[in-house]
Amino acid sequence: MASLPRLSPAETLRYSRHLILPDIAIAGQQRLKAARVLLVGAGGLGSPAALYLAAAGVGTLGLVDWDVVDVTNLQRQILHGTASVGTSKLESARARLQDLNPHVQVETFPVRLTSENALDIIRAFDIIVDGSDNFPTRYLVNDACVLLGKPNVYGSIFRFDGQASVFDARVGPCYRCLFADPPPPDLVPSCAEGGVLGVLPGIIGSIQALETIKLIVGVGETLVGRLLLCDARRMQFRELALSKDPACPVCGDHPTVTELIDYEAFCGVGEEGTGTLTDVEGDGVEIEAVELKREWTAKPDLVVLDVREPHEYEIAHIEGARLIPLSELPGRLAEIDGRAEIVTHCHHGLRSLAALELLRGAGFANVRSLQGGIDAWSVDVDPEVPRY
Repeated sequence: MASLPRLSPAETLRYSRHLILPDIAIAGQQRLKAARVLLVGAGGLGSPAALYLAAAGVGTLGLVDWDVVDVTNLQRQILHGTASVGTSKLESARARLQDLNPHVQVETFPVRLTSENALDIIRAFDIIVDGSDNFPTRYLVNDACVLLGKPNVYGSIFRFDGQASVFDARVGPCYRCLFADPPPPDLVPSCAEGGVLGVLPGIIGSIQALETIKLIVGVGETLVGRLLLCDARRMQFRELALSKDPACPVCGDHPTVTELIDYEAFCGVGEEGTGTLTDVEGDGVEIEAVELKREWTAKPDLVVLDVREPHEYEIAHIEGARLIPLSELPGRLAEIDGRAEIVTHCHHGLRSLAALELLRGAGFANVRSLQGGIDAWSVDVDPEVPRY
Protein backbone atom coordinates (compact mmCIF):
# COMPACT_ATOMS: atom_id res chain seq x y z
CA MET A 1 0.00 0.00 0.00
CA ALA A 2 1.39 3.41 -0.97
CA SER A 3 2.36 5.64 1.91
CA LEU A 4 -0.10 8.37 2.84
CA PRO A 5 0.79 12.01 2.11
CA ARG A 6 2.07 14.08 5.00
CA LEU A 7 0.12 17.06 6.29
CA SER A 8 1.82 20.43 6.13
CA PRO A 9 1.79 22.70 9.19
CA ALA A 10 -0.87 24.82 7.47
CA GLU A 11 -3.03 21.73 6.86
CA THR A 12 -2.52 20.53 10.42
CA LEU A 13 -3.91 23.82 11.68
CA ARG A 14 -6.76 23.94 9.15
CA TYR A 15 -7.96 20.40 9.92
CA SER A 16 -7.27 20.50 13.67
CA ARG A 17 -10.89 19.79 14.59
CA HIS A 18 -10.68 16.59 12.57
CA LEU A 19 -7.33 15.61 13.99
CA ILE A 20 -8.60 15.61 17.57
CA LEU A 21 -11.41 13.23 16.63
CA PRO A 22 -10.13 9.74 17.56
CA ASP A 23 -12.01 8.18 14.62
CA ILE A 24 -10.23 10.44 12.13
CA ALA A 25 -6.96 11.67 13.66
CA ILE A 26 -3.87 12.17 11.49
CA ALA A 27 -4.21 8.92 9.53
CA GLY A 28 -7.82 9.65 8.60
CA GLN A 29 -6.96 13.16 7.46
CA GLN A 30 -4.10 11.78 5.39
CA ARG A 31 -6.54 9.38 3.72
CA LEU A 32 -8.77 12.34 2.90
CA LYS A 33 -5.81 14.17 1.38
CA ALA A 34 -4.92 11.12 -0.72
CA ALA A 35 -8.49 10.56 -1.95
CA ARG A 36 -9.82 11.35 -5.41
CA VAL A 37 -13.58 11.96 -5.54
CA LEU A 38 -15.61 12.68 -8.67
CA LEU A 39 -18.83 14.69 -8.44
CA VAL A 40 -21.25 14.22 -11.31
CA GLY A 41 -22.99 17.57 -11.47
CA ALA A 42 -22.14 20.95 -9.92
CA GLY A 43 -25.76 21.83 -9.22
CA GLY A 44 -28.15 21.39 -6.31
CA LEU A 45 -26.65 18.22 -4.86
CA GLY A 46 -23.12 18.77 -6.11
CA SER A 47 -22.89 22.20 -4.48
CA PRO A 48 -23.09 21.20 -0.80
CA ALA A 49 -21.27 17.94 -1.44
CA ALA A 50 -18.36 19.72 -3.13
CA LEU A 51 -18.19 22.45 -0.49
CA TYR A 52 -18.07 20.05 2.44
CA LEU A 53 -15.66 17.65 0.75
CA ALA A 54 -13.32 20.51 -0.10
CA ALA A 55 -13.58 21.90 3.41
CA ALA A 56 -12.86 18.43 4.82
CA GLY A 57 -9.61 18.24 2.87
CA VAL A 58 -10.34 15.70 0.14
CA GLY A 59 -7.16 16.00 -1.91
CA THR A 60 -8.61 15.91 -5.42
CA LEU A 61 -12.16 16.77 -6.45
CA GLY A 62 -13.29 16.09 -10.00
CA LEU A 63 -16.34 17.90 -11.35
CA VAL A 64 -18.34 16.89 -14.42
CA ASP A 65 -20.80 19.48 -15.72
CA TRP A 66 -21.49 21.08 -19.07
CA ASP A 67 -23.99 23.77 -18.03
CA VAL A 68 -23.74 27.48 -17.27
CA VAL A 69 -25.06 29.25 -14.18
CA ASP A 70 -28.63 30.48 -14.55
CA VAL A 71 -30.30 32.86 -12.12
CA THR A 72 -32.90 30.19 -11.32
CA ASN A 73 -30.07 27.97 -10.01
CA LEU A 74 -29.20 30.35 -7.20
CA GLN A 75 -32.19 29.34 -5.03
CA ARG A 76 -30.39 26.08 -4.23
CA GLN A 77 -27.01 25.78 -5.99
CA ILE A 78 -24.88 27.44 -3.32
CA LEU A 79 -21.57 26.92 -5.13
CA HIS A 80 -22.53 29.82 -7.38
CA GLY A 81 -23.39 33.48 -6.89
CA THR A 82 -25.03 36.29 -8.78
CA ALA A 83 -21.73 37.35 -10.31
CA SER A 84 -21.40 33.89 -11.90
CA VAL A 85 -24.68 34.01 -13.83
CA GLY A 86 -24.01 33.21 -17.48
CA THR A 87 -20.60 31.65 -16.81
CA SER A 88 -19.54 28.02 -16.73
CA LYS A 89 -20.61 26.17 -13.60
CA LEU A 90 -17.23 24.48 -13.54
CA GLU A 91 -15.28 27.72 -13.53
CA SER A 92 -17.60 29.15 -10.89
CA ALA A 93 -17.20 26.01 -8.80
CA ARG A 94 -13.42 25.93 -9.19
CA ALA A 95 -13.06 29.52 -7.99
CA ARG A 96 -15.32 28.95 -4.98
CA LEU A 97 -13.70 25.67 -3.93
CA GLN A 98 -10.14 26.92 -4.26
CA ASP A 99 -11.06 29.99 -2.24
CA LEU A 100 -12.57 27.73 0.41
CA ASN A 101 -9.52 25.44 0.50
CA PRO A 102 -6.45 26.14 -1.66
CA HIS A 103 -4.97 22.77 -0.62
CA VAL A 104 -7.57 20.92 -2.72
CA GLN A 105 -6.91 20.13 -6.37
CA VAL A 106 -9.94 20.66 -8.62
CA GLU A 107 -10.12 18.78 -11.91
CA THR A 108 -12.91 19.82 -14.26
CA PHE A 109 -14.60 17.97 -17.12
CA PRO A 110 -16.76 20.40 -19.14
CA VAL A 111 -18.70 17.67 -20.92
CA ARG A 112 -21.96 15.80 -20.68
CA LEU A 113 -21.25 12.36 -19.19
CA THR A 114 -21.96 9.76 -21.87
CA SER A 115 -21.38 6.09 -22.60
CA GLU A 116 -18.39 7.13 -24.70
CA ASN A 117 -16.51 9.04 -21.99
CA ALA A 118 -17.83 7.77 -18.64
CA LEU A 119 -15.40 4.90 -18.12
CA ASP A 120 -12.36 7.02 -18.95
CA ILE A 121 -13.44 9.78 -16.56
CA ILE A 122 -14.65 7.61 -13.68
CA ARG A 123 -11.71 5.21 -13.80
CA ALA A 124 -9.32 7.83 -12.43
CA PHE A 125 -11.30 8.38 -9.19
CA ASP A 126 -11.85 6.40 -6.00
CA ILE A 127 -15.44 7.35 -5.19
CA ILE A 128 -18.23 8.75 -7.38
CA VAL A 129 -20.82 11.16 -5.97
CA ASP A 130 -23.88 11.18 -8.22
CA GLY A 131 -25.58 14.55 -8.13
CA SER A 132 -27.30 14.16 -11.51
CA ASP A 133 -30.92 15.13 -12.05
CA ASN A 134 -32.03 12.66 -14.73
CA PHE A 135 -32.49 8.92 -15.05
CA PRO A 136 -30.20 8.23 -18.03
CA THR A 137 -27.22 9.67 -16.15
CA ARG A 138 -28.09 7.79 -12.95
CA TYR A 139 -28.16 4.46 -14.78
CA LEU A 140 -25.00 5.38 -16.67
CA VAL A 141 -23.13 6.28 -13.45
CA ASN A 142 -24.36 3.11 -11.77
CA ASP A 143 -23.32 0.79 -14.56
CA ALA A 144 -19.92 2.45 -14.97
CA CYS A 145 -19.30 2.16 -11.22
CA VAL A 146 -20.26 -1.53 -11.23
CA LEU A 147 -18.04 -2.28 -14.22
CA LEU A 148 -15.10 -0.43 -12.66
CA GLY A 149 -15.67 -1.57 -9.07
CA LYS A 150 -16.28 1.94 -7.66
CA PRO A 151 -18.67 3.01 -4.87
CA ASN A 152 -21.52 5.25 -6.04
CA VAL A 153 -22.77 7.76 -3.46
CA TYR A 154 -26.32 8.42 -4.63
CA GLY A 155 -28.72 11.26 -3.94
CA SER A 156 -31.91 12.54 -5.51
CA ILE A 157 -34.47 15.24 -4.73
CA PHE A 158 -37.98 16.16 -5.82
CA ARG A 159 -40.12 18.92 -4.36
CA PHE A 160 -40.05 18.18 -0.59
CA ASP A 161 -38.63 14.63 -0.78
CA GLY A 162 -35.07 13.34 -0.94
CA GLN A 163 -33.22 10.02 -1.07
CA ALA A 164 -29.66 8.94 -0.36
CA SER A 165 -27.75 5.68 -0.43
CA VAL A 166 -24.37 4.16 -1.21
CA PHE A 167 -24.36 1.63 -4.04
CA ASP A 168 -21.33 -0.64 -4.14
CA ALA A 169 -21.85 -3.88 -6.04
CA ARG A 170 -18.71 -5.39 -4.50
CA VAL A 171 -20.36 -5.55 -1.07
CA GLY A 172 -24.04 -4.79 -1.62
CA PRO A 173 -26.75 -3.81 -4.11
CA CYS A 174 -26.42 -1.38 -6.98
CA TYR A 175 -28.88 1.23 -8.23
CA ARG A 176 -30.45 -1.27 -10.65
CA CYS A 177 -31.14 -3.68 -7.78
CA LEU A 178 -33.44 -1.00 -6.39
CA PHE A 179 -34.74 0.46 -9.66
CA ALA A 180 -34.59 -2.33 -12.23
CA ASP A 181 -36.49 -0.27 -14.80
CA PRO A 182 -36.70 3.49 -15.27
CA PRO A 183 -40.09 5.20 -14.86
CA PRO A 184 -41.99 6.37 -17.94
CA PRO A 185 -40.07 9.39 -19.25
CA ASP A 186 -42.89 11.88 -18.65
CA LEU A 187 -43.94 10.60 -15.22
CA VAL A 188 -41.36 12.46 -13.10
CA PRO A 189 -41.01 16.16 -13.98
CA SER A 190 -37.71 17.97 -13.69
CA CYS A 191 -36.99 20.61 -11.05
CA ALA A 192 -37.90 23.23 -13.66
CA GLU A 193 -41.35 21.69 -14.07
CA GLY A 194 -42.03 20.22 -10.62
CA GLY A 195 -40.02 22.52 -8.38
CA VAL A 196 -37.80 21.74 -5.39
CA LEU A 197 -37.47 23.24 -1.92
CA GLY A 198 -34.16 25.10 -2.07
CA VAL A 199 -32.76 23.82 1.22
CA LEU A 200 -33.50 20.14 0.45
CA PRO A 201 -30.49 19.53 -1.84
CA GLY A 202 -28.39 21.04 0.95
CA ILE A 203 -29.59 18.29 3.29
CA ILE A 204 -29.19 15.42 0.81
CA GLY A 205 -25.93 16.70 -0.67
CA SER A 206 -24.48 17.03 2.84
CA ILE A 207 -25.46 13.42 3.53
CA GLN A 208 -23.64 12.41 0.34
CA ALA A 209 -20.55 14.29 1.53
CA LEU A 210 -20.79 12.59 4.94
CA GLU A 211 -21.06 9.12 3.38
CA THR A 212 -18.09 9.87 1.13
CA ILE A 213 -15.93 10.93 4.08
CA LYS A 214 -16.91 7.78 5.99
CA LEU A 215 -15.93 5.63 3.01
CA ILE A 216 -12.56 7.35 2.71
CA VAL A 217 -11.69 7.29 6.40
CA GLY A 218 -13.21 3.88 7.05
CA VAL A 219 -15.31 4.93 10.00
CA GLY A 220 -18.90 4.22 11.01
CA GLU A 221 -21.65 2.41 9.14
CA THR A 222 -22.34 3.60 5.62
CA LEU A 223 -25.61 3.55 3.69
CA VAL A 224 -24.59 0.46 1.72
CA GLY A 225 -27.70 -1.77 1.71
CA ARG A 226 -29.91 1.05 3.00
CA LEU A 227 -32.01 3.73 1.33
CA LEU A 228 -32.53 6.87 3.42
CA LEU A 229 -35.76 8.74 2.69
CA CYS A 230 -36.23 12.35 3.76
CA ASP A 231 -39.68 13.96 4.01
CA ALA A 232 -38.93 17.66 4.51
CA ARG A 233 -42.58 18.55 5.13
CA ARG A 234 -42.65 16.43 8.29
CA MET A 235 -38.88 16.60 8.92
CA GLN A 236 -39.00 12.84 9.03
CA PHE A 237 -36.38 10.30 7.98
CA ARG A 238 -37.20 6.70 7.13
CA GLU A 239 -34.93 3.88 6.13
CA LEU A 240 -35.50 0.97 3.76
CA ALA A 241 -33.32 -2.12 3.78
CA LEU A 242 -31.93 -3.01 0.35
CA SER A 243 -30.60 -6.34 -0.81
CA LYS A 244 -28.66 -7.42 -3.85
CA ASP A 245 -30.82 -8.76 -6.67
CA PRO A 246 -29.39 -12.03 -8.02
CA ALA A 247 -31.17 -11.30 -11.31
CA CYS A 248 -29.77 -7.77 -11.63
CA PRO A 249 -28.64 -7.35 -15.25
CA VAL A 250 -25.44 -5.54 -14.30
CA CYS A 251 -24.32 -6.89 -10.88
CA GLY A 252 -26.33 -10.12 -10.58
CA ASP A 253 -25.25 -13.72 -10.87
CA HIS A 254 -25.49 -13.75 -14.66
CA PRO A 255 -25.06 -10.13 -15.84
CA THR A 256 -26.27 -9.23 -19.31
CA VAL A 257 -25.00 -5.63 -19.22
CA THR A 258 -21.25 -6.01 -19.59
CA GLU A 259 -20.59 -2.68 -21.29
CA LEU A 260 -22.18 0.74 -21.29
CA ILE A 261 -25.33 1.04 -23.39
CA ASP A 262 -27.49 3.80 -24.88
CA TYR A 263 -29.07 5.15 -21.68
CA GLU A 264 -31.26 7.71 -23.41
CA ALA A 265 -32.90 4.88 -25.35
CA PHE A 266 -33.04 2.66 -22.25
CA CYS A 267 -34.94 5.37 -20.37
CA GLY A 268 -37.16 6.22 -23.34
CA VAL A 269 -35.81 9.74 -23.58
CA GLY A 270 -35.60 11.67 -26.82
CA GLU A 271 -32.72 13.82 -27.97
CA GLU A 272 -34.09 16.90 -26.24
CA GLY A 273 -34.43 15.14 -22.91
CA THR A 274 -38.19 14.58 -23.09
CA GLY A 275 -40.24 11.54 -23.69
CA THR A 276 -41.29 10.65 -27.19
CA LEU A 277 -44.96 11.39 -27.81
CA THR A 278 -45.50 9.16 -30.80
CA ASP A 279 -49.03 10.33 -31.46
CA VAL A 280 -47.97 13.92 -32.01
CA GLU A 281 -44.97 13.46 -34.24
CA GLY A 282 -44.79 15.37 -37.47
CA ASP A 283 -44.76 18.88 -38.86
CA GLY A 284 -47.06 21.53 -37.46
CA VAL A 285 -47.18 20.10 -33.95
CA GLU A 286 -45.54 23.12 -32.33
CA ILE A 287 -45.78 26.85 -32.92
CA GLU A 288 -43.19 29.42 -31.91
CA ALA A 289 -44.13 32.25 -29.59
CA VAL A 290 -43.69 35.04 -32.15
CA GLU A 291 -45.81 33.17 -34.68
CA LEU A 292 -48.51 32.53 -32.08
CA LYS A 293 -48.62 36.25 -31.29
CA ARG A 294 -49.07 37.05 -34.98
CA GLU A 295 -51.79 34.44 -35.52
CA TRP A 296 -53.64 35.32 -32.31
CA THR A 297 -53.78 38.98 -33.37
CA ALA A 298 -55.26 37.96 -36.72
CA LYS A 299 -57.59 35.31 -35.18
CA PRO A 300 -58.99 36.55 -31.86
CA ASP A 301 -61.10 33.38 -31.55
CA LEU A 302 -58.00 31.19 -31.33
CA VAL A 303 -58.02 29.34 -27.98
CA VAL A 304 -54.77 29.47 -26.03
CA LEU A 305 -55.08 26.76 -23.39
CA ASP A 306 -52.85 27.00 -20.31
CA VAL A 307 -52.42 23.49 -18.87
CA ARG A 308 -50.23 24.43 -15.90
CA GLU A 309 -51.36 24.35 -12.27
CA PRO A 310 -53.25 27.28 -10.67
CA HIS A 311 -50.29 28.27 -8.47
CA GLU A 312 -48.16 28.59 -11.60
CA TYR A 313 -50.84 30.72 -13.24
CA GLU A 314 -50.60 33.10 -10.27
CA ILE A 315 -46.85 33.46 -10.82
CA ALA A 316 -47.21 34.39 -14.49
CA HIS A 317 -49.78 33.99 -17.25
CA ILE A 318 -50.45 35.05 -20.80
CA GLU A 319 -53.27 37.55 -20.93
CA GLY A 320 -56.28 35.96 -22.61
CA ALA A 321 -55.15 32.37 -22.11
CA ARG A 322 -57.64 29.93 -20.56
CA LEU A 323 -56.52 27.82 -17.60
CA ILE A 324 -57.42 24.13 -17.50
CA PRO A 325 -54.71 22.13 -15.67
CA LEU A 326 -53.51 19.02 -17.45
CA SER A 327 -54.68 16.88 -14.53
CA GLU A 328 -58.24 18.19 -14.97
CA LEU A 329 -58.31 18.25 -18.76
CA PRO A 330 -59.82 14.76 -19.36
CA GLY A 331 -62.87 15.68 -17.27
CA ARG A 332 -63.33 19.15 -18.77
CA LEU A 333 -63.18 18.47 -22.49
CA ALA A 334 -66.82 19.46 -22.85
CA GLU A 335 -65.88 23.04 -21.93
CA ILE A 336 -63.81 23.39 -25.12
CA ASP A 337 -65.34 24.04 -28.53
CA GLY A 338 -64.46 21.02 -30.66
CA ARG A 339 -64.27 23.22 -33.78
CA ALA A 340 -61.89 25.74 -32.24
CA GLU A 341 -58.29 26.25 -33.24
CA ILE A 342 -56.31 25.47 -30.08
CA VAL A 343 -52.77 26.14 -28.93
CA THR A 344 -51.79 24.49 -25.65
CA HIS A 345 -49.05 25.85 -23.45
CA CYS A 346 -47.31 25.08 -20.15
CA HIS A 347 -44.02 26.19 -18.58
CA HIS A 348 -41.49 24.85 -21.08
CA GLY A 349 -43.56 22.72 -23.47
CA LEU A 350 -43.60 19.16 -22.13
CA ARG A 351 -47.04 19.15 -20.50
CA SER A 352 -48.57 21.04 -23.40
CA LEU A 353 -47.44 18.27 -25.76
CA ALA A 354 -49.14 15.75 -23.48
CA ALA A 355 -52.28 17.93 -23.56
CA LEU A 356 -52.09 18.08 -27.36
CA GLU A 357 -51.91 14.30 -27.53
CA LEU A 358 -54.90 13.99 -25.21
CA LEU A 359 -56.97 16.51 -27.17
CA ARG A 360 -56.20 14.93 -30.53
CA GLY A 361 -57.06 11.53 -29.12
CA ALA A 362 -60.41 12.96 -28.03
CA GLY A 363 -61.17 14.16 -31.55
CA PHE A 364 -59.97 17.77 -31.49
CA ALA A 365 -58.49 18.16 -34.94
CA ASN A 366 -56.81 21.55 -34.89
CA VAL A 367 -54.38 21.56 -31.95
CA ARG A 368 -50.81 22.77 -31.64
CA SER A 369 -48.43 23.31 -28.73
CA LEU A 370 -46.48 26.47 -27.87
CA GLN A 371 -42.81 25.59 -28.31
CA GLY A 372 -40.88 26.50 -25.18
CA GLY A 373 -44.05 27.32 -23.25
CA ILE A 374 -44.71 30.54 -21.38
CA ASP A 375 -40.97 30.90 -20.85
CA ALA A 376 -40.50 31.39 -24.60
CA TRP A 377 -43.41 33.85 -24.62
CA SER A 378 -41.66 35.90 -21.91
CA VAL A 379 -38.37 35.91 -23.82
CA ASP A 380 -39.61 36.45 -27.36
CA VAL A 381 -42.95 38.29 -27.07
CA ASP A 382 -43.71 39.92 -23.73
CA PRO A 383 -40.87 40.49 -21.24
CA GLU A 384 -43.44 41.86 -18.78
CA VAL A 385 -44.58 38.27 -18.18
CA PRO A 386 -42.34 37.10 -15.30
CA ARG A 387 -40.04 34.14 -15.85
CA TYR A 388 -39.72 31.44 -13.22
